[in-house]
Amino acid sequence: LEWDVVVIGGGHAGTEAAAASARTGARTLLLTHKLADIGALSCNPSIGGVGKGHLVCEIDAMGGMMGKLADEAGVQFRMLNMSKGPAVRGPRAQMDRQMYRSASLRLLTETPNLTLSCGSVHDLLLDDAGAVRGVKLGADTRGEAWV
Repeated sequence: LEWDVVVIGGGHAGTEAAAASARTGARTLLLTHKLADIGALSCNPSIGGVGKGHLVCEIDAMGGMMGKLADEAGVQFRMLNMSKGPAVRGPRAQMDRQMYRSASLRLLTETPNLTLSCGSVHDLLLDDAGAVRGVKLGADTRGEAWV
């Protein structure tokens, strides 16, 4: 199979990268161990905070998924450190873990040009110059760009 972009890993960065690639029109494959784990949040299921709130806003401004998912699955929204100066304030949203996971998978499956697949990468396929040209799964998967 041939892809323009192959993203390995279905965590937050992988799902954002795959969705962004597909939005540009690139034929994109997202490889992950288990589709059921896409959108899984940690035991403290929050988006944003003092250190990352600005990053979530930037991802959202570029059309990313995280802000949309937070709007859909959020159960509490706060601006942290309101009693302090603006430099240490940060937006944070607490998520419903199951709603976030379901919404993540739904948004990805509805994204044109994006294919989701389960698999474990066993080896990289390199060309003569040492550039990655594919991965070894059960069958070779080839693409032009790798993330």
